[in-house]
Amino acid sequence: MKIEFVGATEGEAPMTWGQRLMWRAVHLMGASQNYLNCPFVFPVYGRRELSTVLDALRVLIERHETLRTTFSDAGQRVSREGVLEIELVEAGAERGLRVAERVAGEMAHTVFDHGAEWPLRCTVVLKDGRPFALACVFTHLAVDYHALALLAEEWKALLRGAELPPVAWQPRDQAGLESSDAWQARSTRSIAYWRDVLRDVPVEVFDHPPGEPEDPRFIEVIMDSPALAVAATRLSNRLTVSSTSVILAACAEALAGVNTRSRVVMQLVHNNRRDARTREMVGTVGQDALLVLDRPGPDFAEFCRTTHRAALQAYRNAHYDPAAMTVMREKAGGHDLDAFFNDRRASPGWPALPADADLSVAKTRTYTENAWPGVRFKVFFTVGADAGTGLLSIIADTAYLPRATVESMLRGVEARLVAAV
Repeated sequence: MKIEFVGATEGEAPMTWGQRLMWRAVHLMGASQNYLNCPFVFPVYGRRELSTVLDALRVLIERHETLRTTFSDAGQRVSREGVLEIELVEAGAERGLRVAERVAGEMAHTVFDHGAEWPLRCTVVLKDGRPFALACVFTHLAVDYHALALLAEEWKALLRGAELPPVAWQPRDQAGLESSDAWQARSTRSIAYWRDVLRDVPVEVFDHPPGEPEDPRFIEVIMDSPALAVAATRLSNRLTVSSTSVILAACAEALAGVNTRSRVVMQLVHNNRRDARTREMVGTVGQDALLVLDRPGPDFAEFCRTTHRAALQAYRNAHYDPAAMTVMREKAGGHDLDAFFNDRRASPGWPALPADADLSVAKTRTYTENAWPGVRFKVFFTVGADAGTGLLSIIADTAYLPRATVESMLRGVEARLVAAV
């Protein structure tokens, strides 16, 4: 099937700083750039006709320029009109959402042709002939996980037949803002902060050389732990810091445990949406923040507070021109900084966590879900977006962190949080 869309605007512009950072990542990842694809499922609420579902999708595309944008070295190009091909899949006897999640994941395996292809692919999953869910995959150049949460809310409203207000801020507006004198000055301050911090940190993430990698070399190990969510929530409330900072502190301690370095250096993926204009913008504005912590001591509560303060300082200095940042980093000695942390939750906490969830680790499980021939980092911690359980994953280069070590690190994070409670 096809959706024909006609938006109100078109034009060309430079990429936003967030898009430019992602564009560089696309090229660095090469054959593994499908890692940067974002699978997402929009449930169809109520008994809706197929025409209603397709019309809601059409409105989303017409409203948000980023969903009708192609990308190249020259920047972003927004088209006014176009056609999006839509697949239909019947779920049969399987659970509809499970089918939709599988379909979205399968679509995410294919790399986007950013210069010729729309930045999303969609399949309507049917149950007994009726639309049950919309399975999608987006390129990370077009959306981040905050943007997906915004789209999900609009999707609900459109299925109810609601009229949505006009979109006030688009990625092209953001790109124009970032070229202003005020934002260029902001970039200069952030880069100066990074330069000062990098003077006192190791050039390499690990103090040990790479060993023989496993096959596949780059893997993602996931821990599903209700206990982690319970413990992080209780510690967050007790210490009056965010649950993100609590988990980050435990992950930094786990990273310190496989090193002998006196300092822990990580890059934090930050959505950069403190500005009211970007808070409601569907697009990609996130950038990396630089976090440096002294090796944690025995007082974990104090380490959580220290981590929280350091993270806030890092976030304040995460707005910068990526090209200028690259030049500075090369002059500063080419630090690899290949340890990352990302919290994908759209809002704090776990609102769907079962009421009877407790600190027992009996329900915790770890499993390996994804693998790649090559990625641009050595270790990447991610807090998953599932609202009903604590999801924490590590993507690791097994030349530095074998699978068994990665699993031990995840269990260590859980154990540290539970013990602290």
